[in-house]
Amino acid sequence: MTTHIQLAVEQRIAHIVFDQPNSPVNTMCQAWQHDLHSVAAQVKAKHGAGELDGVILRSTKTTFFAGADLRATMALTSADAPRVFEETQRIKHSFRTIETLGIPVVSCINGAALGGGWEVALIGHHRIAINNPKTLLGLPEVSLGLFPGASGATKMSRLLGLLKAQPYVVEGQLFDPSQGFAIGLIHALVEPSDHADADMHAAALTWIAANPSAKHPFDEIHYRMPGGTAATPAIANALSVAPAMLHKRTRGLLPAPAYALASMVEGSLVDIDTALRIESRYLAKLITSPVARNMINTFFFDMNAIKSARSRPSGIGKKKLAKVGIVGAGMMGAGIAYAQASKGIATILIDTSQDKADQGRAHTDTLLQAHVAKGVLGAEAAQATLSLITATTDMAALAGCELVIEAVFENRALKANITRAAEPHLTAGGVMATNTSTLPISGLAQASKDATQFVGIHFFSPVHKMKLVEIIKGQHTSDQAIALAFDYVQQLGKLPIVVNDSRGFFTSRTFATYVMEGAAMLGEGVAPALLENAAMQCGMPVGPLAVLDETALSLSVAVLDQTRADCTANGQTYEANAGELLVERMVKELKRSGRAAGAGFYDYPTDAPKTLWPELEALFAKPNVVQPSVQAIQDRLLFRQAVETARCLHEGVLQHVHDANIGSIMGIGFPIWTGGAAQFIYSMGVPVFAARCGELAHLYGAGFAIDDAVVATLASHTPTY
Repeated sequence: MTTHIQLAVEQRIAHIVFDQPNSPVNTMCQAWQHDLHSVAAQVKAKHGAGELDGVILRSTKTTFFAGADLRATMALTSADAPRVFEETQRIKHSFRTIETLGIPVVSCINGAALGGGWEVALIGHHRIAINNPKTLLGLPEVSLGLFPGASGATKMSRLLGLLKAQPYVVEGQLFDPSQGFAIGLIHALVEPSDHADADMHAAALTWIAANPSAKHPFDEIHYRMPGGTAATPAIANALSVAPAMLHKRTRGLLPAPAYALASMVEGSLVDIDTALRIESRYLAKLITSPVARNMINTFFFDMNAIKSARSRPSGIGKKKLAKVGIVGAGMMGAGIAYAQASKGIATILIDTSQDKADQGRAHTDTLLQAHVAKGVLGAEAAQATLSLITATTDMAALAGCELVIEAVFENRALKANITRAAEPHLTAGGVMATNTSTLPISGLAQASKDATQFVGIHFFSPVHKMKLVEIIKGQHTSDQAIALAFDYVQQLGKLPIVVNDSRGFFTSRTFATYVMEGAAMLGEGVAPALLENAAMQCGMPVGPLAVLDETALSLSVAVLDQTRADCTANGQTYEANAGELLVERMVKELKRSGRAAGAGFYDYPTDAPKTLWPELEALFAKPNVVQPSVQAIQDRLLFRQAVETARCLHEGVLQHVHDANIGSIMGIGFPIWTGGAAQFIYSMGVPVFAARCGELAHLYGAGFAIDDAVVATLASHTPTY
């Protein structure tokens, strides 16, 4: 008896119905794999007995099929690779048993079919889908550190050709049913309606009757791969640069795209069954690797935790905002205005002069016109979006706003004045927010008439590209304010993480350790080119010196000065670290404040690419210092950020590991292959991490030290699946 797959024969048609019990979706769990093998054998026997004219695959869920059981993959190690290979081959054997019977097989796709779900759909010789533009189809596995190794890479290559299949297999490009129809992966569309399932069933029966001996194109005797195989000269020439392009994009740190490409290329040179074995070998090696586990953890489990609002206060009704004000029309404010207007939110954009406010509004117009030029947005729609932004100098225009965000530069007094001027215009129960990236929220909230309705909403630059938004809860911030901020960020289509108050919060605080550790190493005599290249080779977007230049060394010094002043006001003394002192020297003594000023750690000639400032060597080189290994530099840069993440978790700045991982990758560029700063720790194990931190602390100072309490906190947050 099968429990996950129902098999029924009606009028000589076998109906294979996916219906995983106690689950909203169907997955390739162990029970399903067992049932598939059994059902495939039964269908083969019934066909052998002359009882079948066709097969229909369908689902009882609102989606067709969700894909692999990723929880099971988290326990895999390299030792499991042989077993994974055999299990994958068994699944493929069942697929091939059904699709090579010599009778027509139709997949009725009623909703999303992603990853393994699309591979299940590919069993069908004929694929019918409900034409819902919100339905996603395809193979996103590379985004999880995997590739479609349950026949997807092989079949897509044979259906589309090596070059046309690459965006879908190697890059994970998804498509909706109408797009699938246009490229020939969906053969018929049924319009959405209450009787769409019945319409698909009728269309399937009609097609089966008209195609009694259906086969896949690649099972036909005279099949030729579209465009040719990897041995075809034109294809070979095109493929010759592909590995180098992939390596440039992944820096050799993400094996999934390379494995996918290798499987496609090698598979094109052999028969399909051999190709499927090649594919299985690559998948077995990949899925049992640490990189795959790291990426599955973060980009599936952690991402779902954020999207499902696990960090949002519970028991508070969801809100959809209609009017939001922004004070400060500079780079950040203008970016937020565009993000809001693009989602249909009426936006009041305020600055000290009408010219500045208009310039902020013009930023949205520039971005919209770029979309119009590309044909992805109509001129009328662009104008309608732009019309949602009112640029003004009048605070009274904020009347009716449910949320106001100040987005001015990091000056405590200025932010306080804006808070006092804006708050009277908020609706009852409205929330005042600050976009500060460093200043403690609780301190800024002192200027508010109601600190319970004051919250941090920290966007990242450029706003129109960066998906992450950090929501910061001050000492008195209410759950209602956090919930509203969370709903607002999701309304913008962005990813909210929620943290508690701290100087720099989580992202800026942790990111500062990266750049300042880099600056400290420069001061110790590490060659600047070695430092920058080592950082990028481990997966950081850019080197620490380049980042400091981009964000402005002068800003780092301003933050340092404000920190000193705040500590003095509290009767404390702030001890700047070696990196901060070096940056301060660069600005105050050497007059090099960053890229915007044309001079920082790099020179920025107008007619050539940037180059490291030659004087760095003379200023900071130490002739007697032996240059460290690349690995030693990388350990310092990555472990220092991981240590700060651990401290944030222990101090309660971070409440959830998923916020740490998503925040570190999408906010500060922590290497994707690690799964984020917290997963970097859990991947190696807390004891191993703690031991290495002890070694680094002995060599490089207290910045790497973690005590037993931090270790205990890490252990208590160890992910379970």
